[in-house]
Amino acid sequence: MQINLTGHHIEITDSLREYVESKFTKLERHFEQINNVHVVLNVEKLQQIAEAKLHINGGEIFATSEHEDMYAAIDALIDKLDRQVIKHKEKLTKH
Repeated sequence: MQINLTGHHIEITDSLREYVESKFTKLERHFEQINNVHVVLNVEKLQQIAEAKLHINGGEIFATSEHEDMYAAIDALIDKLDRQVIKHKEKLTKH
């Protein structure tokens, strides 16, 4: 799985990059067919915004999350993506 990490109005530090990568490896445990991921971390005034688009076999999954703390925004983003990935996986197994 390839992770593209982009920052808007924020510097992507090593610790942020490692945090994002460790979170996405958890996602990969649920669904191995994630081809690549594009993550955008954005700061607008007091809101920290994390959004991601997953390119997976059979489509794309997109989610976005806002929080005052970037790490909390990333956590919420992963939770949303996790639910969507599980839903996508269930659809694949039903057919």
